[in-house]
Amino acid sequence: MVKVVVQMYPVIRADGPEERKELRPIGRNRERYQEAMDGMPDIIRAMDDLGVWGISSIEHHFHSEGYEVGPNIGVNTGYWAGLSKKLNIGSLGYVMSVDDPIRVAEETAVLDHITKGRCFVGFARGYQSRWTNVLGQKIGSVATLSDKSEADVRNREIFEEQVDIVMKAWTEGTFDYKSDLWEYPYPHDTGVKDWFMGDVTRQLGAPGEMDDEGNLRKICVVPAPYTQPHPKVFIASNASLETVKYAGARGFIPTYFSSIGKCADFGPRYTEVANQNGHNFAPGQNQAIVRWPHIGETQAEGGQMAIDWSRDIFENFYGPLFPDWTARAQGADDAKMLDLMTETGLFQFGDVSSVRDTYVDQWKQLPAEYITLIYHYAQCPKDEMINQLKIFMEEVKPALDEIADFPEAEAAE
Repeated sequence: MVKVVVQMYPVIRADGPEERKELRPIGRNRERYQEAMDGMPDIIRAMDDLGVWGISSIEHHFHSEGYEVGPNIGVNTGYWAGLSKKLNIGSLGYVMSVDDPIRVAEETAVLDHITKGRCFVGFARGYQSRWTNVLGQKIGSVATLSDKSEADVRNREIFEEQVDIVMKAWTEGTFDYKSDLWEYPYPHDTGVKDWFMGDVTRQLGAPGEMDDEGNLRKICVVPAPYTQPHPKVFIASNASLETVKYAGARGFIPTYFSSIGKCADFGPRYTEVANQNGHNFAPGQNQAIVRWPHIGETQAEGGQMAIDWSRDIFENFYGPLFPDWTARAQGADDAKMLDLMTETGLFQFGDVSSVRDTYVDQWKQLPAEYITLIYHYAQCPKDEMINQLKIFMEEVKPALDEIADFPEAEAAE
């Protein structure tokens, strides 16, 4: 069965770029942000009723334009957990090139307990310089677009090290660690001297925390996650081979923000690497594809939904990431913009039959176990989003289930 994950972060509603300009900075507009928050309970409960597998949030900061206002994914996860009964709740994800790995490990372990195992955790590298460079300044990490530059290599090194620390914190009772980024405990070489609870920690704390001279020599991150050995881990990816191999070796779930061509190219490589590392995945299993669907009663209505809900963010936020964007988008009318959206392979619009056929064709190329859907709520109104989810779950998903029907995977120890 294909597992549907809905990516949710408030896209602050506006009637177009002109209203965003009139209300600038709309990202700080209390009424519009509250409007987005007010609709979330109904959306979450609808997902529960429709059998959606999970809901996730994204970490982005400083979005004064109001496009991706997602500064605190842990708070979102905890809030949504209290509104749901069956949904898996998580993130896609924590930007581990800038976040504190101990804080992330602690926060997600608590969330895993709040949800009693319905928590999953996503990690990303960070591509937005406006905020990644600010939050990463103390550890020397800056934003990257996977261009193989020195900064890109360093970003990946930091990302992988910090994810490794999260894994240690989740799975090891006590540990010590030293690198050019972190020392646990601090200072590492001498340990923490004169820890005022030393005698108590020696008797009641974790074995090995204290040495015979009364110095604290290891740390014990608490609590351990509810899920053993740890929650499911998703990795945000534009389908770079390095990320695919990294995720495969660890059994993490790569989540492809890319066209089906890239997904189909790298999907088999992921399966090969994962199985070489002790997993037993079928083609497409433990992999996710990200898509932006707009389904109307007619082809024209689906296209209009794409214009109303996604043109603004595509034209002004996603689009500039593509080559020669300014020249290609200059003076584009709605029809031209729909063509540009189609070229990305990420957006689908039309009637039920055409959208379903598009997804079936893509899933024949890579029968992904997960699909992550983005509706740009609250630019897409609450009731429309719920209706779109209903259509997808009842009219599109069953066709994909016939192609991608997997047993639950057993992770390698």
